[in-house]
Amino acid sequence: MREAVANGEVIEDYPDDKYGPSCLMFGLTQSGRPIHIQCSHPAREIVKIITLYQPDTEQWIDYKVSR
Repeated sequence: MREAVANGEVIEDYPDDKYGPSCLMFGLTQSGRPIHIQCSHPAREIVKIITLYQPDTEQWIDYKVSR
């Protein structure tokens, strides 16, 4: 997870999320494994992980755009 966040990018913003602004990040591990991380917005002092998963290629284009 740390590898993916360190080199990741925000691909979707959820400013009106129920518990506060959050976003979906995409990043790769050092071994090249794609990871999606939904977390509280990185601009906040403490970033909280909501969910983490490996994106399905049938649902995502280049792991960044939802089909």
